[in-house]
Amino acid sequence: MQTLTNTDVTTANLYQAWQALRQAQPRLRARDAAAHLQVSEGELVASRLGVDAIRLRPEWKTLLPALGELGFIMALTRNEHCVHERKGFYRDVTVMASGQMGLVVSADIDLRLFLGGWGSVFAIEEQTDKGVQRSIQVFDRQGMAVHKVFLTPTSNVDEWAPLVAQFRCEEQSADLQLQALPAAPEPVADEQIDVAALRDGWASLQDTHHFFALLKNYGVARTQALRLAGHQWAEPLATSALPELFEQAASEAVPIMVFVGNRHCIQIHSGPVNNLRWMDTWFNVLDADFNLHLKTLSVHELWRVRKPSSDGVITSWEAYDENGEIIVQLFGARKPGVPELTAWRDIAERCPRLEA
Repeated sequence: MQTLTNTDVTTANLYQAWQALRQAQPRLRARDAAAHLQVSEGELVASRLGVDAIRLRPEWKTLLPALGELGFIMALTRNEHCVHERKGFYRDVTVMASGQMGLVVSADIDLRLFLGGWGSVFAIEEQTDKGVQRSIQVFDRQGMAVHKVFLTPTSNVDEWAPLVAQFRCEEQSADLQLQALPAAPEPVADEQIDVAALRDGWASLQDTHHFFALLKNYGVARTQALRLAGHQWAEPLATSALPELFEQAASEAVPIMVFVGNRHCIQIHSGPVNNLRWMDTWFNVLDADFNLHLKTLSVHELWRVRKPSSDGVITSWEAYDENGEIIVQLFGARKPGVPELTAWRDIAERCPRLEA
């Protein structure tokens, strides 16, 4: 690794503070270390420039397809309460002409990318007790981790150095030019919502992807819409039922879709789940190619949601934190143009509604 072109003393001090923290708590993850040191994870990673990290040019239209050259990788996307890890090949990458949106729709790696909020990207080559760990890590304009790609033991490691050299920034600056998070819109009181029109709009949906536009059209927050939609479309459930749904899907061999995301990336697993494990209050899926780590105590609300579509009613389970932010969303595995799996609907509808 080459030395930094800037000599920011604060950055050097941050790296030293992080290393001291790692000595004291060797199992502490970067996200938690950043919180402890009161910086963003992006700033923490930038402090590694010249040590084991290289800043890359954020040229998403060419960088994202190039990740396919790395072969079999592990893609990681998370939010504050849930981590989604999926192994596979980074293929079938599309970046829209505007550069604001992207898709990865391979059989294994399935992503929805909101590139307008992506900020910086780094290549990291870290020595661990299990050997060298190589990863590409993307951060938003607030320094929050958006998406990470890790090489596996069967990745094309020979393609790593050429990829890093191709996209390496000429100036290895630790200045991320972070921006404040835009203020969230003020919530609209229930009394100001045209509930009848909202329900009519909901009943008229022909595509689940149009749901966000429905919320925007009526000025409602997501959990607010669920409360106002009526039991035909949305029903509250006991939060303890969420792990039970995974267990039922596993025991009955029902393939599911597991969506986890943040403001700028959504990652999807489609297929069975099998190896389910509790670790303290974390519920985990520990399958060969799919891992999920869910902080169950963060699930403040759980809803069964039904949306009409041209393929029939589509049923999902949606978990939210105390701020109304979505943590994880579950569907039966399906493709567009295909009705929902009867087996999925059976287990999704099995849980009784939570009575007020």
